[in-house]
Amino acid sequence: MQHFYPLYLANKAHEGSDDALELINKYSQEPVAEVARADEALLEEAIAAGIKAIPEMQALKPYQKQRILLDCVAKFTQRFDEFTEALIAEGGKPEAAAKAEVKRLIATFQFAADAVTTMPEGEVIPLDVTEASAGYRGFTKRVPIGLCGFISPFNFPLNLVAHKIAPAIAAGCPFILKPASYTPIGALLIAEVLAQTELPEGAFSIMPMSSKIADKLVTDERIKLLSFTGSDKVGWDMKARAGKKKVVLELGGNAAVMVEPDADLDKALPRIITGGYSQAGQVCISVQRVLIHQDIYASVKDKLVELAKQVKSGDPSEADVVVGPMIDKGELERIQQWVKEAVDAGATILCGGETKGLVMEATILENVSHEAKLYKDEAFGPVMILESYEDFEKGMALANDTRFGLQVGVYSSNINKALQAWDTLEAGGVIINDVPTFRVDNMPYGGVKDSGFGREGVKYALEDMTELRLMVVKD
Repeated sequence: MQHFYPLYLANKAHEGSDDALELINKYSQEPVAEVARADEALLEEAIAAGIKAIPEMQALKPYQKQRILLDCVAKFTQRFDEFTEALIAEGGKPEAAAKAEVKRLIATFQFAADAVTTMPEGEVIPLDVTEASAGYRGFTKRVPIGLCGFISPFNFPLNLVAHKIAPAIAAGCPFILKPASYTPIGALLIAEVLAQTELPEGAFSIMPMSSKIADKLVTDERIKLLSFTGSDKVGWDMKARAGKKKVVLELGGNAAVMVEPDADLDKALPRIITGGYSQAGQVCISVQRVLIHQDIYASVKDKLVELAKQVKSGDPSEADVVVGPMIDKGELERIQQWVKEAVDAGATILCGGETKGLVMEATILENVSHEAKLYKDEAFGPVMILESYEDFEKGMALANDTRFGLQVGVYSSNINKALQAWDTLEAGGVIINDVPTFRVDNMPYGGVKDSGFGREGVKYALEDMTELRLMVVKD
C-alpha cells in the first residue's frame, strides 16, 4: 500500500489541504497510510468544475459511457489484489469478505455498462384519447438530473461507492463523492482508475473531508441530487435540510428472519450464522433477530448456539476468520453496553460476549426486552437475538415490530406463506428461504419506514439520477 493517497479534484490527483487524515489498521491499530482531505475552498472548486462538466457529461453517447465503464471493469480486475489488501487493512474485513466485495465492485460497473445500451430511453404515449386531443402524440425520454452529491459509509468502501458512481456515469451526471473517513482508500483507488478514462474534465471529484465541510453537499442548491448511505438519524436530518434537491436515503436496519417448522434447517441455520456474523455484523441487513416457531425453538436454539461457537473471530488477514474487528473503540463499547443493558433487564447470553482488542465474539442472546436498544435499534455488531412465536401471523407481527424496514427473511417451503409474507411484511425486500442479508447488485435494494427511501441497483438508481421529459407533437 502507498504511504499517502491524494484526493481527486475535477478528475485529477490533488494533495489536498494541510489537514491530512491518518488511517489505522482496524485490527492491529498500527498506522496504515495518510489520506488527503479537502477544505471548503477545494469543495467549492469541485462544485464549480462539476457544473461546468454538465454539458459534456449529458452529451456522452451510450457507446462512450459503456466504453468508460468497461474500461473501469478491466482496470479493477487487473488491480484485484490491491483493492483486497486495502479492504483488509482499512476496513478490518476478513479476506474472503474483502475478495467478495471486489467482485461486487466489478459486477456493479458491468451492470452499469450493460444498462447503458439496454435500458429503453422512453416511450410513446397515445394522447388522442379524447376528441379534444385528437392529432396529438406524446414521447418521453430520461435526461440527466445534473450534479450529484454522494456520501458513502465505512462498511462497504468499494461496493456502496460503486452503487452511486457507476449509475451516475451511466446517467451522464457529474458527481462529488465523500467517502467515509474510516475507509477512504478504496474510493480513492476507484478515483485513480476513473482518472485514466475518457470522462470529461470535472466529471468527478472524490474527496475525503470532514462532515462539517461535506454539509454543503446537503444544502447547496447547485447539487441536484443527494444520495446518502448511513445512519437513520443523520439521513433524516439531511433530508430535512436538503431543500429542493432530490434525496435518496439508504439507512439502517433491524433485520429479522423467520424460521418455520417446514424449513430446511440444514440449509437455513448455516446461512443464518453467515448472515449474522459476516463482517462482524456491521451490515445494515445483518441478521439481528431470529424468530423461531415455538414447535422447533429449543432444537433450533441449540443448533445455532453450537454453530456460533464455531465461528472464528480475530485477525481478518487469516483466511478462516469470519468476525474481524469493530470499526473503532467507540462502536465496540456501544455494542458491549447494549448487551449489558439487555442482560441487566433479564436477557441471557447463550454464547459469546467476550472481546479481545476490537474483536467481539459471535454472540447470541434470548429473552431480550423489546424496550432494549439491542432489540429496537440497529445493533451493527456480531450479535443475534433469538425469540419464539406461536403461529405464522404472530411471527410476521414480530418481524414488523420495528421502526426499520429494509429486508426480512422467511424460511418456509409453503408457497402460500411466502406470498402472505410478501403481502404483509413491511420491508423493501422479502427474501424467501434465505437470510435478509442476501443482495445481488442488479436488484432494487432499499427500505421503508426509518430505513429510508429510493432504491439502489443500477437500473433503479438510474431512474433517480434522471428526470422524465415529455415532448408533445401535433399532427
